[in-house]
Amino acid sequence: MSQEESQEKKNNSSTIRRNLRPIIGMAIVSLFIAGVFFPLLVTAIAQVAMPWQANGEVVVIHGQTVGSNLIDNNFTLPIFFHARNNSASGVDPDITLPDAYSQIPGISNATGISATALTKIVNENKLGTLWIFGSAYVNVLDLNRILIDDYPAVYASFPELSS
Repeated sequence: MSQEESQEKKNNSSTIRRNLRPIIGMAIVSLFIAGVFFPLLVTAIAQVAMPWQANGEVVVIHGQTVGSNLIDNNFTLPIFFHARNNSASGVDPDITLPDAYSQIPGISNATGISATALTKIVNENKLGTLWIFGSAYVNVLDLNRILIDDYPAVYASFPELSS
């Protein structure tokens, strides 16, 4: 290798290093802005503007956190409505009307609440969709809260719900 080739190689190496510094610097600055500063800013604004929603709309019954209005809940007993198992994320708080109706016989058998009363609760709490897109649905947590409030004698006997 001649001295000229060696000098050219050094110059190329130096040029590459010189060009990499701003690229790496911009990557670090971008990572800091997009990965740290912006999420902290958005979180702070959300905590000030709408703290209940920013914290997940957590629902407390008798001093115990039972779920969130935004995600699936902690109800596991057969006396409650349950979210669907086949949802894509597994944490959807809503179920379709046919899914709610299919759970009524089991809840009725476990609690003694008539199937007619349970069907009425489901029908009164169905949520619509936008025009023709999708089908009607119900929020599982809302249904379970109504059951606990409307039938305290039935649900007071379960230690998970006692105060």
